[in-house]
Amino acid sequence: MKNNVTDIRKDFPILSTQVNGKPLIYFDNGASAQKPQAVIDSITKYYSSMHANIHRGVHTLSQQATQAYEDAREAVKKYINAEHSEEIIITRGTTESINLVAHSFVKKGDEVIISGMEHHSNIVPWQLAEVNLKVVKVKDNGELDMEDFKSKLSKNTKLVAITHVSNTLGTINPVAEIIALAHALGVKVLLDGAQAVPHMKVDVQKLDCDFYAFSAHKMYGPTGIGILYGKKDLLNAMPPYQGGGDMIKHVTFEKTTYNDLPHKFEAGTPAISEGIALGAAVEYLNKIDWDWAAKHEEELLAYATEEIKKIEGVKVIGEAKHKAGVLSFVVEGAHHYDIGTLLDQMGIAIRTGHHCTEPLMHRFDISGTARASFAFYNTKEEVKIFIDALKRSLKMLR
Repeated sequence: MKNNVTDIRKDFPILSTQVNGKPLIYFDNGASAQKPQAVIDSITKYYSSMHANIHRGVHTLSQQATQAYEDAREAVKKYINAEHSEEIIITRGTTESINLVAHSFVKKGDEVIISGMEHHSNIVPWQLAEVNLKVVKVKDNGELDMEDFKSKLSKNTKLVAITHVSNTLGTINPVAEIIALAHALGVKVLLDGAQAVPHMKVDVQKLDCDFYAFSAHKMYGPTGIGILYGKKDLLNAMPPYQGGGDMIKHVTFEKTTYNDLPHKFEAGTPAISEGIALGAAVEYLNKIDWDWAAKHEEELLAYATEEIKKIEGVKVIGEAKHKAGVLSFVVEGAHHYDIGTLLDQMGIAIRTGHHCTEPLMHRFDISGTARASFAFYNTKEEVKIFIDALKRSLKMLR
């Protein structure tokens, strides 16, 4: 098992590059994680030796590509411990996964509960679906107000759609408790796992969630592809999200018979190379010692938080007791965009802005934050360089 950050960094070629003449320090993992060589190689191999469309051809290349793509689906199934491979719907990412549920599971007027810390991808689809949206409050420390959740949850609720880990605050929500409370009233639960899967092992059967959505590019895989896990009985009862090739059994001008799961929800030619590369990413993650990785990221976050609080005028946004490797902050007298720009000149990549959580920014009465988000390939030395660079940047801005 991989549990040495020095060795792990060798697997990621981009980490040895320079930006603006400085060694790259990549702290924008919450937006998109970097890719190990194994994932890059899998894409090259597909296009150089087995490119063909899948599920349709009898020739050798099509059969090879189909097998590799379906092997990736099986790898994801095992990785999140789904019961059936047909419960793994391959989408374009977390956003499309949530849109699929919004399109196919709820109807206009249904009651859906979300939280005040949701990404826009878990807000806008429900607005488009014209549901009755209820929003759970967020406490000053960035934790979910569970008493407010309990007061809003009822038998009239059709679905609870909550982020597992906040992309802006780093808060790890008490999803097991949320699911248990919802299920006690017969309410289904969707978890936005985009920020959870890169930081922890997820077991959908143990969680007993009804839907789980996540993206490949945040878990060291390619962009443009993701997963919707759904319980088989729910997916079977839901109508298709899109129409076209591969999601049909028979088509006439009078009637179409839809395909079985998972293909019912996978219309058109998929992102084949990306799907195969997702399988390579899962294979890579299976080699990571997750106990070590979790502890390593916790230590990075604790050290960065402790050091950044020593800087005059800095305020951390989101100080929940249980957090993933996300550090959002604002600085008195300095705009987050300016901070990000100056750090970039020193080779340090962070994210600035509202992080697609505008309502959350309004909650804290700020326009945005600077956000450093960590991965298991980051180091304490990188954090030290980041803190020193931040101090230099603030001297220039003040």
